[in-house]
Amino acid sequence: MKLDINKIRSNVPILSRKVNGKDLIYFDNGATTQKPKQVIDSIINYYSNINSNVHRGVHTLSQEATTAFEEARKHIAGFINAKSEKEIIFTKGTTESINLMSNVLNDWIQKGDEIIITSMEHHSNLVPWQQLCKEKEARLKVVPADNNGELDMDLFVEMLNPNVKLVAITHISNVLGTINPVKELTAKAHEFGIPVLVDGAQAIAHTKVDVQDLNCEFYCFSAHKAYGPMGIGVLFGKEAWMKQLKPYQFGGEMIESVSFEETTFNTLPYKYEAGTPNVEGVLAMEAALKYINELGIENIQEYEDELLEYATIKLKEIEGMRIIGTAKNKTAVLSFVVHGVHPYDIGTLLDQMGIAVRTGNHCAQPLIEQYNIPGTVRASFAVYNTKEEVDIFIEGLKKTLKMLK
Repeated sequence: MKLDINKIRSNVPILSRKVNGKDLIYFDNGATTQKPKQVIDSIINYYSNINSNVHRGVHTLSQEATTAFEEARKHIAGFINAKSEKEIIFTKGTTESINLMSNVLNDWIQKGDEIIITSMEHHSNLVPWQQLCKEKEARLKVVPADNNGELDMDLFVEMLNPNVKLVAITHISNVLGTINPVKELTAKAHEFGIPVLVDGAQAIAHTKVDVQDLNCEFYCFSAHKAYGPMGIGVLFGKEAWMKQLKPYQFGGEMIESVSFEETTFNTLPYKYEAGTPNVEGVLAMEAALKYINELGIENIQEYEDELLEYATIKLKEIEGMRIIGTAKNKTAVLSFVVHGVHPYDIGTLLDQMGIAVRTGNHCAQPLIEQYNIPGTVRASFAVYNTKEEVDIFIEGLKKTLKMLK
């Protein structure tokens, strides 16, 4: 299937606007993606036609909202090939999903235990485990990435031992674009009976995610990285694990019965969904994932790989260019520095030309410090970006560097 990029672009309203008098070129998709009409229309339809709290009413609106909400859960379970919709827990996003797990695994981690992460983790998959280790007097161990942005697999295997109680790894680095060998990492961890949590924030829109194939215990992602709305995400947790772990928050919906003396908790997944859910967010996330399915994740990945290769060749032609992250297996993220020029200055001037990129440490400060740089300029692509936009970006970058050098 050949993607009709012009048709795709015409379906994303914000791409028609101008920034600083120029046509918007949006290369900050690693931070958040822009939304197709199907997603926007889903939110409007919910508030226009079925706005009601779910699970709590016998009236028509509540029943319609509840049905739509639970059907969305089933679709999302299917999108990542979970065994059951019971394994799909709705959260605010990847960060809350990981914090939920660091909270409910508190009793699982004891003094002297170890947790393994990698040097390329976003702060959201670093700080919660760091703080848990401090609280429990456990040890946080870090698998380093080499100069290409690839993990030291031999060292990872050496780190595995009976004291390790969790491996928490990113599927795709938000800085380097590296696609980590999650299935292989998980299999190695399982040889020691170690559960694996995967931060899938950067993966969900760019590569096929099959949690049964990966065989990880926990997988986290946010809708807004995958053409959906902000403020909603998913924690996938294997049913056997989530049944035995304690609740994260207490309140309505997550209870089965309450007296002043005792409370019994609800079944999965509601046990972890206290309070009124983000119904419109769930329905819009479903619309976003259906949109990805319509385009085909394999088609998206192939197209984005073409963009990445094209932009990489163009960038390498620029004097003083250093690309940060050159792994053999990577996705549509280009982080770079230019000798003698601060990334912030590049980003500021590009914005004046209507080109949106991200600058800084990208919430991965230890990784940036490992490469001994002040930060990077990051151009991250989505299916609605084009080679023509890359050309304009490259010309804008050259113009910017002439002004700054």
